[in-house]
Amino acid sequence: MSPRAAGADPREIDRALGVRFRNRALCELALTHRSFAFERGLEANNERLEFLGDAVLGLVVTDMAFREFPEMSEGELAKLRAAIVNMSALAEVARDLGLGRFVLLGKGEEMSGGRDKPSILADVLEAMLGAIYLDRGLETARRLIERLFRPRMVAYVRGEGDRDYKTILQELASAELRTLPEYRISETGPDHEKEFTATVYLGGKAYGTGTGRSKKEAEQQAAHQAYRALSERPARADG
Repeated sequence: MSPRAAGADPREIDRALGVRFRNRALCELALTHRSFAFERGLEANNERLEFLGDAVLGLVVTDMAFREFPEMSEGELAKLRAAIVNMSALAEVARDLGLGRFVLLGKGEEMSGGRDKPSILADVLEAMLGAIYLDRGLETARRLIERLFRPRMVAYVRGEGDRDYKTILQELASAELRTLPEYRISETGPDHEKEFTATVYLGGKAYGTGTGRSKKEAEQQAAHQAYRALSERPARADG
């Protein structure tokens, strides 16, 4: 089954990405989620392309950060890269491109809102980058990645992007509430595709929640939400 059969014109995918595929089969494979492949008895899904795309993305983002911010230390560059290529950031980029409407999903994932699931969106974006690398080469993949991720990288460096909110929250909570954050984690999904939910408590009260493919990512999202809630306290009449 092709993207056209799933209700998507292949030209729409090319327009969304700004890249014209030569090998349409690679594009189809990049959009094929494991749930769809399982239901149709297909041998291949987009996981191998996702693996490749993750490496291509990491290389280009690292190279871009290294060249554009020569004043940054190794540790700062690592934080910058982590902020740019985490699941939430990738899912946001995929949403901006409208990739969710093109993904080939099994009935279960379709019914459970898989088209807007962060893990699926992040994976399909990486798979598409892997497919573009194979189809059009590194330079085309690089141009696309720079177009999509450079603005986010610049925003992060300016202080507008995601920060290390676990550390920020810990410092703020210690100073204002005389307490330290406590994170409670739950997980769902099979071992190969787990999603974690973190809730952060301050003085026994829940201040924020977050989800991610790792405990760290979920905790960062929870800490960000808690930081905003805690920061707004002085502006409220009753605290």
